[in-house]
Amino acid sequence: MRHLCIAVLLALASPLHAQRTAREIVDHVDRLLRGNSSRGEITMEVVTAHWQRSMTLAVWSLGTEYALIRIDAPPKDAGTATLKSGTEIWNYLPRVDRVIKLPSSLMGQAWMGSHFTNDDLVKESRIIEDYEIAIGFDGMRDGVRVWEFVLTPKPEAAVIWGRITEEVRQDDMMPTWARYYDERGDLVREITFSEYQRMGGRLVPAVMTVVPTDKPNERTVIRYVRLAFDVGLEPSFFSLRRLRSGAE
Repeated sequence: MRHLCIAVLLALASPLHAQRTAREIVDHVDRLLRGNSSRGEITMEVVTAHWQRSMTLAVWSLGTEYALIRIDAPPKDAGTATLKSGTEIWNYLPRVDRVIKLPSSLMGQAWMGSHFTNDDLVKESRIIEDYEIAIGFDGMRDGVRVWEFVLTPKPEAAVIWGRITEEVRQDDMMPTWARYYDERGDLVREITFSEYQRMGGRLVPAVMTVVPTDKPNERTVIRYVRLAFDVGLEPSFFSLRRLRSGAE
């Protein structure tokens, strides 16, 4: 029995166990605001050196394969929408009544003038499938026990980031920040998470703030107003007809 206990302890302390645990935690964080399916309302405030704007968005998701984001306000942008279905992504522009298929080369570009990319909003890449994940830090920071994870893209992954680091609180598995680096290793932006509260029966960070490194006085703030999970969506919901009509 003593030898068995020692063997179990050694297995739990092995890098393989740590790696598997890291993947599970990062996957949990990746799914936190999405779940198996979700329906939500969010506000997005964009502040740049030259202008400021606010939008109200309706969002739907089903797993990692389907997402629909529609602008409801301000009126001049209402109806503008983005659809992801499988590996294909479209934008709908109601002013010209036109649907545009988004090429993969534009995934890294800003969405609606914000500091979030098309890739962020439609979740084209799946974190645990596209990145190798390691624990970079395990301990106390500012009186809170946290993990810091280091994500490096797999050789075959078609992703826009050279590296991502994430900090997660250990007591409740809530993310605190994520930092995104380019292929040269330079920090491009930082996302901070705050205002943790229960929505849809689970604890979530209700606010995400992204700040670009080269423009520290600019920011985009996303605030979840309402969020529900397991809302019974089907793949057929995420159609080009729905993209154009916006009907629920």
